[in-house]
Amino acid sequence: MSFKDKIDLNRLPRHVAVIMDGNGRWAKKQGRLRTFGHESGVTSVRETAEAAAELGIENLTLYAFSTENWNRPRHEVEALMHLLIRTINNEMKTLNQNNIRLFAIGNLKALNKNTYKHLLKAIDDTKTNARMNLILALSYSSHDEIVEAAREIAQKVKNNELAVEDINDNTISKHLYTKDFPDPELLIRTSGEYRISNFLMWQLAYAELYFTPKLWPDFRREDFYEAIVNFQCRERRFGRTSEQVSEKVKL
Repeated sequence: MSFKDKIDLNRLPRHVAVIMDGNGRWAKKQGRLRTFGHESGVTSVRETAEAAAELGIENLTLYAFSTENWNRPRHEVEALMHLLIRTINNEMKTLNQNNIRLFAIGNLKALNKNTYKHLLKAIDDTKTNARMNLILALSYSSHDEIVEAAREIAQKVKNNELAVEDINDNTISKHLYTKDFPDPELLIRTSGEYRISNFLMWQLAYAELYFTPKLWPDFRREDFYEAIVNFQCRERRFGRTSEQVSEKVKL
């Protein structure tokens, strides 16, 4: 029996985030260059996005490139940018066939001009799709995101557009890159690492964390379904007791 058959479609997370880790180690195991691992991971991206859309997940965020990744060898960074352009162009048909809308978050202006141009075109070409939002985190840093939000809020206070006493959780959320999306309820990280690596630190405050030892190029639909089943088996209390949660479910 597939894990898909065990999923309760009435209890899906609205937003799933994925840290796609392990491309380099996977390639090394094959005796190949790291770039081969990144290229092989494209299949996992396609399968995960299609599986999420078919289930009815509303938002899927993929951690594709962090600000720290700019520190990798130049040839690898350039290869990743070329791969991003090629993947975006090759997957446009799939995105539109599956009615998936593309978004991107992060310091996008740090991308080279050609990559940025192709990214914006893909975002524009899918803007009428409504089945699922596929959000790519590119040149992304949660620290930078929060710092930028603090600057914007401080500027509004300085301009008398916002009172200090009115600043709350919602104020912060409205100034983050993800302001148009609900916070993720489930984070999946591949490769057996147990950390969030500067990814959506504010947004993941109450997310369920799921770690799998599989390296990203080996991650397939069935692995995604398994993560959803695991999520649905958890009791999400948000500070309440189990008894309070049970009572709320009855109501």
